Amino acid sequence: MTIIDKVAWLRLEDGKVLAARSRGKDTYYIPGGKREPGESDLETLVREVAEELAVTIDPSGAAHAGTFEAQAHGRTSGTTVRITCYTADYRGTLTPSAEIEELTWLGHADRDRVSPATRQILDHLHASGQLR
Repeated sequence: MTIIDKVAWLRLEDGKVLAARSRGKDTYYIPGGKREPGESDLETLVREVAEELAVTIDPSGAAHAGTFEAQAHGRTSGTTVRITCYTADYRGTLTPSAEIEELTWLGHADRDRVSPATRQILDHLHASGQLR
């Protein structure tokens, strides 16, 4: 079994969660990405969000919001993605950057538009009353 280790940023506003779509893809995911060698979760979070969304995460107020695992979207069977999610405040204007083509705000009804791991995150947020 192969595990893809990712860190992601949960940004909730008005009962919806921020999601991103990469260029040429049709599936949305929670912004974030894979850690570089030696990086902590928060270092990965700050770097990935800056690269993808052109904003600065404030790591001092970051809070672990859950860790989720599922079959990796678009990968062979047996490839699992593990996403460790954090909430945090940010500075700047959310802007799609690097490989990101689109940003959107999703509710629980949008779960058919996301990857399997993101579906788990949406279900968790909905069950806890944070996502409409």
